[in-house]
Order: sequence, then structure tokens, then C-alpha cells
Amino acid sequence: MRLPRRVPWASLSELDEVCSWIYTDESDIDAKVLAVNRLSAWKSITSLPHALEATLSILTAILQDASSQNSTTFLSLRQSYATAIIRLVNGLVDSLQVGAYARSIASIASQLGLPAWFVELRHSATHEDLPSLEVLRTATRDAMRWLLDNYFLPTLNPSAQSSATSPPLRPLSPLLQKYKTLLKSVTRDASLKNQHKDEITRTLREIERWMAEAKVAAKASLSAFEWDVGNGEQDTGQEDTREKWALDRFCDHLLEKGVLVPLSKKKRMPSSNDGFEPSETTLRIWTPLIAHVHSIHRSFSSALVSKILSHLSSRSSTTVDGSEADTILLLQDGRDTSYDVCLATWANWLMNTYESDGYGSEGNNDQSALSRENVVISLLGALRPDKSGDGGSEKIVRKLLKVLCSNHPQLEHITSLVPSLSKTSSSEWHDEDLLAMTQRLDATVALQTSSDTSGETQRMDIDSEIASVGGVQANAEELPTGWKKMTAQDGWRSTPVGVFVGSTGSLGN
Repeated sequence: MRLPRRVPWASLSELDEVCSWIYTDESDIDAKVLAVNRLSAWKSITSLPHALEATLSILTAILQDASSQNSTTFLSLRQSYATAIIRLVNGLVDSLQVGAYARSIASIASQLGLPAWFVELRHSATHEDLPSLEVLRTATRDAMRWLLDNYFLPTLNPSAQSSATSPPLRPLSPLLQKYKTLLKSVTRDASLKNQHKDEITRTLREIERWMAEAKVAAKASLSAFEWDVGNGEQDTGQEDTREKWALDRFCDHLLEKGVLVPLSKKKRMPSSNDGFEPSETTLRIWTPLIAHVHSIHRSFSSALVSKILSHLSSRSSTTVDGSEADTILLLQDGRDTSYDVCLATWANWLMNTYESDGYGSEGNNDQSALSRENVVISLLGALRPDKSGDGGSEKIVRKLLKVLCSNHPQLEHITSLVPSLSKTSSSEWHDEDLLAMTQRLDATVALQTSSDTSGETQRMDIDSEIASVGGVQANAEELPTGWKKMTAQDGWRSTPVGVFVGSTGSLGN
């Protein structure tokens, strides 16, 4: 759950008032003075979102320009405008400079929808000659318009954020295909390892840059611009949400056919050794990439296993030919299950490889840790009786469950319980089942009849006893005025709750 963020305004009406002071009339200097005063007061109380920090810097430069009257040098004005633009661009880009490898400012600005010439202006003002005053004034007007469209209006009207289009995210498939081609060459001929080493490293860096771009796309897709609160403070909850979104997109690409699951069905079967793991060739190709991503994003292995389990438990129900064997071949309708088998072997390999690396071990409360117990619980959920008919390839799940529980004493007893989770469907009845139900029904009816007879006898005895001493008992008890205790002589008889006894003594509705 995301924690609430502190904002400087008591209500959105205050922010709306500041927005009107700034944008209603560009030539109204007095209104802009009010806006600067209000923003300065907010800043003295709490940190401002970067958008308001940038707005305050730009408005200060505008007021300095308007009140100069030739008393301020052009150089000072140019420096004020340039500083405001530089702070705007840097504040937007730096908070999104995530990942192990730095990205260009232009690529991040492009994803944010920031005009490209802002980045060029920033570079020129920082490393080259200051731009001219007219150019800086034009940049300031465009910057204020950009802040209005991307901060003020979305903040004042959050419902309008849904209509905003998410920034483009370049395709990942070409990078994965390039990586696969390089690793295939190295796997077939080990002498090419040194020759392709640099290119493989560059490809891994490009994949990591794609992950960083996905985080930027997540920031815009989840809730438009979150605008981290001043001074570079990081919202851990937002960061975790963006990383999870990026990892989910990355895992979706990995689970496509031709990536972790080979296109050839023969290569999808488990290795010939005793372990239920992918083939040696598949492991040699993809384990370097998995290890690289996991070293940077520690929750990656957990996210990938979750995606695999979700796929295995959501598949349409099918029946597999043959007995419960370690290798599963074809469905009755001819469709191949090798894809699911390959995913199950990857899940087992990921558990064996990354569960014991210190991440997700006992004592670690991180919910994103890879936990064998959680995986087993998820698999049991896919085998519960109420999911029969839409739970996926049952024997693949049962095989994976058996492998994960083996050599783990605390989990091994679960394998003995699994058969009871998948009994005959309720639509399949046998004669012995009906006979057992009939016997139980007869015994229940006989017990109920016996209970009713004994209960009626007891009630008759009670009625007689009350009738014999009714007068004395009624006089002995102190009842409110107008109340008396009914006896059998008055026609009272015991009846179930809610049943009316008629005047003739017969039961009625």
C-alpha cells in the first residue's frame, strides 16, 4: 500500500488559485507576485514538488525581467532564465536516471514528452555560451505551458489522467533475439567467446536500459507524473511499483515462444539427467541473462516464477494421455503440452538457483523474496477441486509440486495429500456411492424419528406435571399485572417456534 504524500496546500482550491494567478493573464505582474509569495510561503513550510520548485524559479526570473527597467544587466537576466530552465530539466531527468547504466538525457526527456530543444538549451547553457535573451524568454513561455499541461491540469483534475497516452516503449524482442544469436554462437563454438564478449556486454546493457525506460513508462502509465517531492527525496513505494511494472513487462517477453521456451518442441523437454530442469543448451544460452538481471533487480526471479505459476494455473483444463509419468507428451485433442513442461522446468531451476542465495531466506520479511513455501501454496491452489475444468494441465502442476517438495522434510508430506485434492468429478457417480448415501440417509431419518418420539413423551410428562401444580406455581411467581402463566388446562401445548396453535388445539399456519 502506498503511503500518503505530504503536499503544501490545504485543498486543491488553493493550488487552483495559484494556477489562476499565473496563467489567467500573462501580463498581470501583480498576480504573479501573489503566486511567488504563496509558493515561497509553502516552501518555508514543507518541500515543494519539483514542478512547483521549477515554477517558482521561472516566475522569479520573469519578475526580475519585468522590473529591471534597464537597472539589471542582460547577463544577469540570461543567467536567471538559464538557471530556471536547467533546474527544470535536471529535476525531471535525474529522478528517472535509474538502472545500472546511465541513459542519455534526451532519451528520458523524449519519454516524458519534454521538448527536445529544452535539452539542447540546457546543454548549451551549461557547457557552451549562454543562449540569447529572446531564446530564453521563448523557452520560459514554453516551459510554463508544459508545466500547465503536465502538472497543474492533471493535479487539479485527476480524472483527466486516464485519457493521457503512455509514452512509447521500444520493442524488446530484437534485443532478446540479438542476445540469443550471440549466445548460440558462443555455445556452439567456445573459441568465439572472447570475440563476442564485448558485443554480449553491450547487448546486456541495452536490455538494462530498456528496463530503465520501462520504469519511466510505468511512471507515466500508472498515474501520469508523480512529481517526487523536493530535494531528490525518493518514494520507496512508488519505486517498487514502477520496478514491478517493468519486471512484469520483461517477464512477458521472456515467456514468449523462442525465448526461454525454444521453438523446437524437442528442445523443450527436461534434461536427461535426474533433475527436472531445462536442457543444457537452453540453460547455457539464457542463464547469463537471468543472472545479470537478477544481480541488478533482486525481485526478478520471484516475478518470473510468479508469471510461470500464473500461466500454469490459468490454462484451460485438459486431460493427458497415459499414466502419471515424469515426461508428458500430448493432449487428447493433439495439442502439445511441451510449452508448459518447459515453463515448469524453468520454475524448478529458478527455485533451486535463487532461493538459497540469501534473498528470501528465513528471517527476511521482504514480500518479493522467492519462497518455496509460497510457490507450493500457489500450486496447491491450482489443484483444488473447485478449479477442476479450468485449472490447467494438472499432471504438469503435480509433477512440479512433487519435485519442489522432494528433499524438504517440512514439505514432503504434502505430496501424499495431493491425490486427495483431485478426486473424481462430482458429475461421475457410481453405484457404491449412491448406496453409501442411501444408508446415511436412512440412519439420519431413523435417528430423527427416535428423537421426535422421545421428545414428545418428555413434553407430555412436563404438561402433566404443570397441570397438577399449575395453580400453585402460577400463584408462587410474581407476574406483571395482566399476565398469567398458561398451563395444559388452559389449552397450552409445546410447539416449534413460529407455529400458531389454533383455538381447536390443531396446528395452523
